[in-house]
Amino acid sequence: MTDNVILAENCIYSTDSSKTGLNNNILVCGTSGCGKTMSVAEPRLLETKNGSLIITLTKRRLVKKYWNLFKMRGYNVWDLNFANPDQSLVSYDPIKYIKSHQDITFLAKAIVNADIDPDTVKKDPYWDNAAISLISAIISHEMMTKGGRASMAGVVNTFKSLNFQFTNSGFETDLDDYFEKLKKNNPTAFAASCWNTFRSVAEKTASCIYSTACNAFDKIFTPSLLELFDKGGSVDFERLANEKTILFITTSAVNPSLNCFVNIFYSQVFKTLFEYAEELDDGKLPLPVHVLCDDFATGSKIVNFPEYISIFREKGISVTLLLQSESQLEGMYGKTEATTIINNCDTYLYFGSMDLTTAKNISQRLDESLDEVLYMPIGDVIVFRRGQYPIKTRRYNITEDNTYKALSQCKKDNIKQAS
Repeated sequence: MTDNVILAENCIYSTDSSKTGLNNNILVCGTSGCGKTMSVAEPRLLETKNGSLIITLTKRRLVKKYWNLFKMRGYNVWDLNFANPDQSLVSYDPIKYIKSHQDITFLAKAIVNADIDPDTVKKDPYWDNAAISLISAIISHEMMTKGGRASMAGVVNTFKSLNFQFTNSGFETDLDDYFEKLKKNNPTAFAASCWNTFRSVAEKTASCIYSTACNAFDKIFTPSLLELFDKGGSVDFERLANEKTILFITTSAVNPSLNCFVNIFYSQVFKTLFEYAEELDDGKLPLPVHVLCDDFATGSKIVNFPEYISIFREKGISVTLLLQSESQLEGMYGKTEATTIINNCDTYLYFGSMDLTTAKNISQRLDESLDEVLYMPIGDVIVFRRGQYPIKTRRYNITEDNTYKALSQCKKDNIKQAS
């Protein structure tokens, strides 16, 4: 059994790729307030009955609204609240999903890449690469010294308490003895190698590297976020692929720093699900997993995302990306990678935008004048599906949906009957 996807009025399609010949990646582009949540996100919730879904929301009312519906559909319902960690019902600690040295480097890279402040962006990749080595060493230290008790909070505390002493011959730190002993016992140890990369530079260079890493840590790991690491009931990515599960992720509309950590979460989700599918005999997840990313380009880059999206289909993974404009995506990923992301979405839903670059691209896709796109009536949408002519229609009127009506009235008997 596969689910349907509602894109607009009279535009309802199967998500069975073997029948449609299309991937299930959807790009949704429209200015703020155009109705992407009610016309795309909520219909996706209504139509999710057989696969697993991860959905990012800024509106807590939607979590409360759809909770019982998914319980009645036999779903595991997980609530990961980044906006108010003390209210979260499940926890997420990125350290818990590390299985290899490659995973450590992947996480360290995601942390460094999360710092997208234009004032701190460096054209020379040396600083980022060196900071990745430093953070990798600290993560390795945490895991080797604490084993199963290792946590991201411990990594943050160790990193922030790192003491430097500058001498005539260079500098020393309070972790030197640990890594030196490790190197003697195991000269090829990954942690020691990462630490040596950092320790081999001059003191001024080391200060700059440490500052680069500090900047990333300070932006991401706020005191309130650290509370999330200690909660019970960690998110289990492999369980998402084996049992019908919905994971609600709440972010803050007024605290963009959280988006950096959310995108680290996405990075690990995609990597873990992909690698898990690779281990299976048919190379595909037992249950399809769809990820709906709200405000996709307002946070930070998801590590390796342009590469992953091109091979999601064969693994049973798909995404819906909500954007305000194509320019927004290009500003985050650069022109080449933004184009790769767009080209790997076989469905494109356009709600209208004031962005001239996006309008010009839509005009070319539609083979109509720029004026027709720039001044399209509010509430109109254009649906592009690979291999089909574009469809001009109205956005989906969810208020006429029977299940939605029952949910709005909060009557459980009506919900059961309508769903």
